[in-house]
Amino acid sequence: MTQTPELGGPIAGITEADIAQYLAHNPAFFERHAELMASITLTSPHGQRAVSLQERQMEMLRERIKGLEMRIVEMIRHGQENLTIADRIHRTTRRLLLTTDAAMLPARLVETLKHEFLIPQAGLRLWGLAPEFAGEPWAQGASDDAKTFAASLSLPYCGANSGFEAVRWLDDGATVASLAMLPLRQGEHCFGLLVLASPDPTRYAADMGTDFLMRIGEVASASLSRLRAPFVAPAAPAPAP
Repeated sequence: MTQTPELGGPIAGITEADIAQYLAHNPAFFERHAELMASITLTSPHGQRAVSLQERQMEMLRERIKGLEMRIVEMIRHGQENLTIADRIHRTTRRLLLTTDAAMLPARLVETLKHEFLIPQAGLRLWGLAPEFAGEPWAQGASDDAKTFAASLSLPYCGANSGFEAVRWLDDGATVASLAMLPLRQGEHCFGLLVLASPDPTRYAADMGTDFLMRIGEVASASLSRLRAPFVAPAAPAPAP
């Protein structure tokens, strides 16, 4: 038989889980015993004063609403930041499309990215280009190791400057603390590497999102592909006599 305990103690055979389950399955309990809503008191988390069950529920609802409001504000902020970045990518794409002289594209790309995204330093190297571009500065100085590294990147590299060769392509590589490196591709072929660098060690971190960097790489690849040497398919073998 169930025994009445001392005030505040458990009831033999009935656990707190049993009581919680009963109340969860009997929502009309407090309608039948409305006087309990005002008589039950709890300790407020905002001090040691006692509050009624109704007041405690209101406090919990206020805290939940405050948390939701903070999440909404954070979502709005992220949305505004994403819209700003999208606008900058749009302006970069537009400027590249308006560049009619193909030889001006690398410098125009670097200049525009530095201006739109407030990047302290940026540079690139290209290879496998048409013969008329072979003497350009951005077609010089990429070693076979750098080309192999660029081809191995499936995503942009973001992180600390660990003495990468690509840092030497910049005006002041000694000040670079973090960088992003974006492979430039046409189809399956990697033909260049774009470098964005900063003296701030937290500007490009290994755990940062790369979605927008990937879009920048795609725009850069599409525009700079005009500089590549035309692909010539191998001749078909002559038929046997």
